[in-house]
Amino acid sequence: MSELLYIEHKNKVVNPDARFKYVMALTLDPRTGYKDGIIRCITSRTGDVEVKGYVDRSELFKVHGDSLEHFEIGERLHIKNESEIIGKLLGEGDDFIGLEDPDIWIDEKTDLMHVYFTIPIILKDKNKKTKTHLGHAVGTDLDSLEMTIPTLVGTHEMGAKEVSIAPENSKGFQYNLIESKDRQNDTTYSIVKVAIAKDMGKPWEYGATVFHPKEHNIPWIAGHASPGPLFPESFIDLGVGKRLGVINGREANQKVEREGKPEIKYGIFSVGLFIYDYENGKIDWVSPEPFIRDSEAKTITFASQFVETGKEEGILYAHVDDSFVRAYTLKAELLKLLLPI
Repeated sequence: MSELLYIEHKNKVVNPDARFKYVMALTLDPRTGYKDGIIRCITSRTGDVEVKGYVDRSELFKVHGDSLEHFEIGERLHIKNESEIIGKLLGEGDDFIGLEDPDIWIDEKTDLMHVYFTIPIILKDKNKKTKTHLGHAVGTDLDSLEMTIPTLVGTHEMGAKEVSIAPENSKGFQYNLIESKDRQNDTTYSIVKVAIAKDMGKPWEYGATVFHPKEHNIPWIAGHASPGPLFPESFIDLGVGKRLGVINGREANQKVEREGKPEIKYGIFSVGLFIYDYENGKIDWVSPEPFIRDSEAKTITFASQFVETGKEEGILYAHVDDSFVRAYTLKAELLKLLLPI
């Protein structure tokens, strides 16, 4: 990893205001020149983001910016039918803690906006802990969104979140990627799975696991893995059916004691690269080292959005310690130096 591979912007992209101390997970609408978008705002935080068991309660808000380097938080994102859909997912005593981690995707065929987001539910039965669904809303713009049934329904054993939208393959459907989970013995891993989308507005199917941290000897991504945005071909062209993208990875969990009590301390979350075969739904390569770790990060640098700004140049947005959003300038010629090709 070298900071020479990217330029870290000095200022925060979205400043928390009097309403929110922490913001994260920026996603932007390409149809407005990336001037409008959505951000996740933390309404309350219990615990420490470095230690397993912390709880963030969230709401999604709209943002607007006159440049790609600064956005202001606007009003709460209103989604028609939200309460009705969420209500159907809750059992008696379950706790819905707010929509998280939005992703905007525009269907070029219809010009409709699709927004995907995490629906996290803390179950009344604490032995099963949580369910995480991949939610969906559709509309013509941010002011006309209507929630549908979840794109992927989670269970206490397997959830869905943090979608990475892939191009349509030659067979006419999409092998998208999601973050899911797998528990082995007393350790829970975040894994990357394929999500098969034959219609982006209707329920998808769970596909194969394409990256499991336990099965690879890569220390920086040994505990948790989450797919990030794929770069467009115009930024870096890897040939037919392939895309370069960013993958968020976390070091293995550590068992520690605090005040005489055992705890699970999370490792460092960083941003790396991966090559995705979207034609066949396979990950060909994951970088042996991360390439972005924010200068202010104590534990988390997590990428959520890429915007191409010029020939072989663009801005990657990531949130730091689940607290604020940073921008990084990337150049294709430098990233190519890291690739196995």
